[in-house]
Amino acid sequence: MDFFALLPEVKSKYLELLTIQYKRSKTTGYNHPSQNIFNPEEVLFNTLGFSITRDRSSLISAGTGVFVTKGFVPKGAVVSMYPGTIYQKYEPIFFQSIGNPFIFRCIDGVLIDGNDKGISKAVYRSCSKRDQLGPFQMSDITWLTPAVQNPLAVGQYVNNCSHNKAANVCYQEFDVPEYFPIELKQYLPNITYSHDMPIPLRCVVLVALREIKQGEELFSNYYTIVN
Repeated sequence: MDFFALLPEVKSKYLELLTIQYKRSKTTGYNHPSQNIFNPEEVLFNTLGFSITRDRSSLISAGTGVFVTKGFVPKGAVVSMYPGTIYQKYEPIFFQSIGNPFIFRCIDGVLIDGNDKGISKAVYRSCSKRDQLGPFQMSDITWLTPAVQNPLAVGQYVNNCSHNKAANVCYQEFDVPEYFPIELKQYLPNITYSHDMPIPLRCVVLVALREIKQGEELFSNYYTIVN
């Protein structure tokens, strides 16, 4: 499946996004004209018309959830991505899985470890450094830090629906095509555990089942996956 087919609105902004630089404020001894500095959430809103963030879930004892903080998400739009290390069915994940609620199982048995702490975090960082190609990073590692550059990479914190909170997103899994631009891979929050065999990079995105308005929390059905 073509990644840009899932995100046509991103394709239309492709050249524009390549020119955007995220800068940190710093004081200097020179006087420069004021510049517009956009944080990732503002870039997301200006590009797709909405922004999302993590916050305390509206469900009792559910911990962290994901909310639409600005704008609205139209039906059928990609609203979030599930980050993490990709494991094939035959690859070891026992120690990473202990006490880990962030492991997502795809229809074909492929696993995505979206835990941003502990051994899972260390494994992801190690695999990302392993695959770096010169100046090009092959995955986004900022989702492991407070300074997230891809604000969509919070899909592991979307809570399961309940009787009172119906699902408003569903999971869509796909493989990234080989011709995906290498300079954009730094924004994909996924990396393969094994480097021995050339296999497509599995990604999972969350798609809006209906229009989701500002202030609403995202809820999924853990048993609803579209292949």
